[in-house]
Amino acid sequence: MAEKLNRNDIAKRISQEISDGQVVNLGIGIPTLVANYIPDEVNIMLQSENGLLGIGPFPLEENMDADLINAGKQTISEAPGSSYFSSAESFAMIRGGHVDLTVLGAMQVDESGSIANWMIPGKMIKGMGGAMDLVAGAKRVVVAMQHTDRKGNPKLLKKCNLPLTGVNCIHKIVTDMAVVDITDQGFVLKETAPGFSVEDVVKATEAHLIIDPEVRPMDL
Repeated sequence: MAEKLNRNDIAKRISQEISDGQVVNLGIGIPTLVANYIPDEVNIMLQSENGLLGIGPFPLEENMDADLINAGKQTISEAPGSSYFSSAESFAMIRGGHVDLTVLGAMQVDESGSIANWMIPGKMIKGMGGAMDLVAGAKRVVVAMQHTDRKGNPKLLKKCNLPLTGVNCIHKIVTDMAVVDITDQGFVLKETAPGFSVEDVVKATEAHLIIDPEVRPMDL
């Protein structure tokens, strides 16, 4: 079997889902990397739920400000025209439907578009964070994730068995093996990662996959 995409490749593919003029929220982990691949001609406003609209590029060490961080505790910079506000105002922005796109990581997604991404029972957790609000309030939700877990078990399921973050809320999944749309009929396989066949993806997926007649290799 071919080598699966790395985290940066997943982020690079997701960057193609971002349009000029959008307000975008990037979750921690793989989603954060998406900012590195947004084309120069695409102007967006990155929003962080801890209270910043207009996140700039990651700063060089000599320009770091320890007080300027995103929701994932990473040091960030300000973009021209950025603004600060309280977490209450930030979540009002999210809950009010003013975020065009959010990119989140996930432990599981099922064919109804439900997502589990905040806890594994019995393991220590810090809390749900902003994901519950983002999946409910953002206009479009894209998931960045590995297709299987470390033991090779599918993470695209018929029904999630971990505690849910949101129900019927995911629009697209980009994994290290494929791009999958979520429709009223279930998962639709749109693209395969380089070196992977449709059969490879089907084998690694528990849920039923509808194969798009024009399924194609990912363009990275």
